[in-house]
Amino acid sequence: MAKPITNTPALGKYFELDQRGAVQAEYIWVDAGGLVRSKTKTIPQGPVKDVNKLPVWNFDGSSTGDAEGHDSEVYLKPAAIFPDPFRLGDNILVLCECLKPNGEPIESNTRHAADEYFEKVEEEVPWFGIEQEYTLLYADGRTPVGWPMGGYPAPQGPYYCGVGTGRASGREIVEAHYRACLHAGIKISGINAEVMAGQWEYQVGPCEGIESGDHVWLSRYLLHRVAEEFGAMVSLDPKPVPGDWNGAGAHVNFSTKSMREQGGYKVIIDAIKNLEKAHKDHMTIYGEGNERRCTGQHETASYHEFTYGVANRGASVRIPRDTERDGCGYFEDRRPASNMDPYLVTRALCSCALGHTEDEKKE
Repeated sequence: MAKPITNTPALGKYFELDQRGAVQAEYIWVDAGGLVRSKTKTIPQGPVKDVNKLPVWNFDGSSTGDAEGHDSEVYLKPAAIFPDPFRLGDNILVLCECLKPNGEPIESNTRHAADEYFEKVEEEVPWFGIEQEYTLLYADGRTPVGWPMGGYPAPQGPYYCGVGTGRASGREIVEAHYRACLHAGIKISGINAEVMAGQWEYQVGPCEGIESGDHVWLSRYLLHRVAEEFGAMVSLDPKPVPGDWNGAGAHVNFSTKSMREQGGYKVIIDAIKNLEKAHKDHMTIYGEGNERRCTGQHETASYHEFTYGVANRGASVRIPRDTERDGCGYFEDRRPASNMDPYLVTRALCSCALGHTEDEKKE
């Protein structure tokens, strides 16, 4: 593979140039295949704080799998603004929804329905905390960072929350991503090295309603951008290396107002029983390739069987000991894969837990 053209010192002097009051707005969206894409628009009038004052834009959907060539325009409607940790200053990142020319959401726009649903259940105050696992790869796109080319590292054991050479690889990327998220206002609550060498995790939350999906997608965008600058790649494959290695998940910690209040433990158990009934349907939207990860081994439950328990990381749903002790709190759905769509998953989890699944089917 050819060496990439980079000259970071030279780039720095250009970032010191006066923008003459203009703002660079990076419009970001998720395409039909689940890839994050972006392009930049100049906003001449200066700093923008109100997302509704940003113009609707468009892109060539025939180049992203979102439209046919004979009717290729897909519209980008700004949905949320974040400070840009790369260009700094008044420059912004703009998370967008993808719409048809008639204003309807395109098929892959899962945010639209999720946003409508969370507005309906606003009084429930649904909180989410998502644990995003991922694997850092060398530029070959196959070898995890810290692994010998064409070989394997020492067995799992020293890597989880590991410290030191040979136990924690890629920390510079992880730290850079952490700071980028903080600057952008992402509700990132922590990081740690994971069980497989070259694998890491960060947590987003607690976030309320649609904010959870927004912050997870923006954090993924930032992760890819940071890794790009280090010449590395990011994999969200739920089982990046076959064999006796942990997969990568995106565990979802969830609670509602009634779950967090006194007597909430019963509400939690009732919600988990609702999840059990919908297990088969949920697994179909919990991430592509998740059946390779959910084998009943490596801290996962079986793809085909629903289980739950207190402090049980081998169950589909884990109830924390603090929740059992306090009689209220939250639970953790351990089934979602690292590549899951957070809009689909948070909406499905919340609606099912609240017993709204049938209402949604009617809609």
